[in-house]
Amino acid sequence: MSAIYEAPRARINTSMLSQYVSRPVCFVGRVEKVHPSGKSFTMCDGEGKVVSVELNEPLDEELSGVVEVVGMVTNKGALMGSAYTIFQEEKGVAFDLELYNEALKVIHDFSQYYPFKVETSG
Repeated sequence: MSAIYEAPRARINTSMLSQYVSRPVCFVGRVEKVHPSGKSFTMCDGEGKVVSVELNEPLDEELSGVVEVVGMVTNKGALMGSAYTIFQEEKGVAFDLELYNEALKVIHDFSQYYPFKVETSG
């Protein structure tokens, strides 16, 4: 899992998961449901699509609201989370997931201006 921290991570939403299998990614979404074991949870992205996040260790804190997960995309289209960050809402200003999703589309449509991948030669 150390490769997750050594390489650039693409920011993606649920519809982009299949393009990033076995690659490190960054995913932002709203926590929908946490499994009682604390070893997995589901998140909803800015398009309302749901992704499952699996963890190696159970959560040691309550998880809710908007969360950023860094991890690898599995063959099943889930995220194997290595780290997460809870986004704190300040003074009633909620994180706008729909606007974030629009930004993701711009980043991916104009990837020449937002290079998040390392090109390897032959």
